[in-house]
Amino acid sequence: MASIFFKEINSFFSSLIGYIVIGVFLIVMGLFLWIFPDTNLLDYGYAGLDELFITTPNIFMFLIPAITMRLLAEETQTGTIELLATRPLTDLEIILAKYFAAVFLVIFALLPTLIYYYTMYQLGSPVGNIDGGAFWGSFIGLVLLGACFAAIGIFASSLTNNQIVSFIVAVFLCFFFFKGFELMSNFPFFIGSFDYVIEMIGINHHYSSISRGVLDTRDIIYFLSLIGIFVMLTTTSLERRKW
Repeated sequence: MASIFFKEINSFFSSLIGYIVIGVFLIVMGLFLWIFPDTNLLDYGYAGLDELFITTPNIFMFLIPAITMRLLAEETQTGTIELLATRPLTDLEIILAKYFAAVFLVIFALLPTLIYYYTMYQLGSPVGNIDGGAFWGSFIGLVLLGACFAAIGIFASSLTNNQIVSFIVAVFLCFFFFKGFELMSNFPFFIGSFDYVIEMIGINHHYSSISRGVLDTRDIIYFLSLIGIFVMLTTTSLERRKW
């Protein structure tokens, strides 16, 4: 299992796409947070990183599918998935190794954003005048969000042997689970408390809750449950080759 994990990490960084994906993410985040006038943190008048946690999920919808699109689709296309099946590993262990590799890459892409926290920490008046608890709570929320999108992405990759199709399906599913249920809850035929139930099914409701700096166990359980569901769906999808 560890060998597959490190293979995926090495494969990602041995190709140009790995550096391009992470480089584009950091450049886009830098432009939004420090250059563009409507989202420039320096124009806020206070030391905060709210825009980081508002903008990153929208970029994650494209970044993470780009990371996960090849994980199983490429193996299926080249036929190496059958070679992996000959190893003394279950389908679930193969999927988890690839999934954890994707999560590692997401966290790796997020780590440079900690520089933004240090920058705002130093720019505060007085120095250190920033809500550290809210930042770290929101950062954990980003990691959990990335882990959910990675689970969705690897599921999409298991559905096809075409990486482009995998990418498109993953982007759609990430958008639907992040924004779709929230939009559906605003439909006029959802009355009473039912609209709130629909909204709670979506990721954004729980991500917004954690982004306030409050680590509610209900939100954490939601993220872990959603990850578990998509990992199980991926296992079922991968087992189709045996049918």
